[in-house]
Amino acid sequence: MIDFCCLLLTAYLPLKPAVERMRLLLMLRVLRIEITARRGINCATFVFVFLWSLACLAENYVVVGQMQSQIRYELQQRVTRGTGTERLELHFVVPQSFDSPTYRQEVQNFKLDLSPSPLQKKRSRDAQGNLIVSAIWNRPPREIATTVSFDASMQTKLRRIQTEAPFPLERVPPEIEPYLVATRQVQVDHAEIRQLASQLSEGVNTEFDAVQRVLTWLVDNVRYVTPPEKYDALYALQSHKGNCQNFSHLSAALMRALGIPVRIVNGVTLNRPYHINRQDGVLTFKMGQGRHSWIEVWFPQLGWVPFDPQQTELFVSNRFVRVEVGIDNEETINDGLLRWTQASSNKGRPRLQETFSAEFVSDQIALQGKRQTYGPRNLLLTPKVVAAFKEVKVPPPPPPPVISEPEQRKLRFTVPFVFGNLEFPENVDFSFSQSQASTSGDNRFQMTRNFVVETAEYVTTKLTQYAQVFVLQKPLKLNNVGLALHKFGGDGLLWVELLADNHGKPGTPIRTSDFVKLEQLSDKPGYRWVDFDFGRDRPVLMPGNYWIALGFTGSPIVNWYFTYGKPVGPAEGTRYKGVYQADWSGALSYEFNYRVMGLTDE
Repeated sequence: MIDFCCLLLTAYLPLKPAVERMRLLLMLRVLRIEITARRGINCATFVFVFLWSLACLAENYVVVGQMQSQIRYELQQRVTRGTGTERLELHFVVPQSFDSPTYRQEVQNFKLDLSPSPLQKKRSRDAQGNLIVSAIWNRPPREIATTVSFDASMQTKLRRIQTEAPFPLERVPPEIEPYLVATRQVQVDHAEIRQLASQLSEGVNTEFDAVQRVLTWLVDNVRYVTPPEKYDALYALQSHKGNCQNFSHLSAALMRALGIPVRIVNGVTLNRPYHINRQDGVLTFKMGQGRHSWIEVWFPQLGWVPFDPQQTELFVSNRFVRVEVGIDNEETINDGLLRWTQASSNKGRPRLQETFSAEFVSDQIALQGKRQTYGPRNLLLTPKVVAAFKEVKVPPPPPPPVISEPEQRKLRFTVPFVFGNLEFPENVDFSFSQSQASTSGDNRFQMTRNFVVETAEYVTTKLTQYAQVFVLQKPLKLNNVGLALHKFGGDGLLWVELLADNHGKPGTPIRTSDFVKLEQLSDKPGYRWVDFDFGRDRPVLMPGNYWIALGFTGSPIVNWYFTYGKPVGPAEGTRYKGVYQADWSGALSYEFNYRVMGLTDE
């Protein structure tokens, strides 16, 4: 009967308004779960048969094709003067055109508008060749508005790359040698850095092999968090976490320790997604819109080639806007740098608000990806490479244990348990997120740009549903599931569906949480936990894979925060599909922030 209803609704729903379609789908969902429950299917009464299909292959993808876009970029800044500010400086870096074997950026029509006009505006170049514009106001007005705009042609071309560079490198030109040095942020000479670099490069004969081993280790052993406590390489190595600056500094430290020149790149990423077609569905990538740090590695025959050490080697996508380069992120501070002087009796500081935008005048994407049998457990994308290298095969994590039915009857759920992707910048108003001010002399202060970027998916529109896997290593009596959400408006109901795993994708429903009215969510800016309760009949889950999917009705406007990469779960553990589609074939390159709470056995 339930299948017959599904057939009728398939023909009937497209004729109805969107809100009514969602209500009918909700009724059908509840009916399906009730019928399933009455048939006696209960997770507490059978042994969960777990198929560890997600770890059968590595997550190294060879990608071919190209991305080509024309964009109109704009950065708006608004500075509010602090109490007692006597002099104020704003610094900007003019993006330069750049060409490499895989990534090309052409910049035209750069324009800088300043209101009111500064007392002085000057241009200069630093030691790394960055073109800097400095604007100075004495007795600055209460507010200063600036707009940076330019046109850019962005191209990423992924074709076969050949490199014969040996390891260690035979010769580094004098002008490249500065990118081998140790700094406070890139601790090349530290014993722990050198020891790991030596271990990773054992038996290596080519530069590419050394680089890909470093990246393979990095994407599997450092998880993305923002903001971290520190931004240097050693912190990332010892804590196994960090933001984009930590990834850049640690990859630079390890490669420089091996004699491979690396420079730090600062710029902006754009939040327009792009898709890679593959045999088993689409893999979708998306960055936050804001400042980002990555690296460029020098090869004797190729020159400087970009890498994003969080996910890509030998290229970055054309969603990256390259602005400033340097030895580390303590040197590359000029873009977005704010300096001021104020009387010693005043403690107020200026307030800076930044808004990034990019209009895609054209955007052509044609990318094909093929999964390899070697590489890290987490995602790493690369073009085809002709070079001598060893195919490093990282062993998959052990599967969750299977608990027999007699053992299940002995379980006592008395120990509180919290699990998930728990770290995100809670309650942060991203419109006014600022770096800490530092002292640069008597009554002189400065504030550099920050890399706290809003990364979230609009999950209550476009007739698209999203799901996140979680992997239990121990039995759990589930109380509630929390999602990191931000309400922007609208009305309606939200809920969470708990789904079984079906060969690495969301499968049959197990339970649906109680409803949460949108009016119950906070109206304050920022993301915070919203907990969905699973009622009095708490489901008991044995070790294995489960999925949580956000459901909604009405017209809510809600974002779900996500973390770059896969800090907790498997590489393809974030999925999406159209609400009328049966197959969750779309995979996302990031992981939503969630928490699963309940009781476990001693």
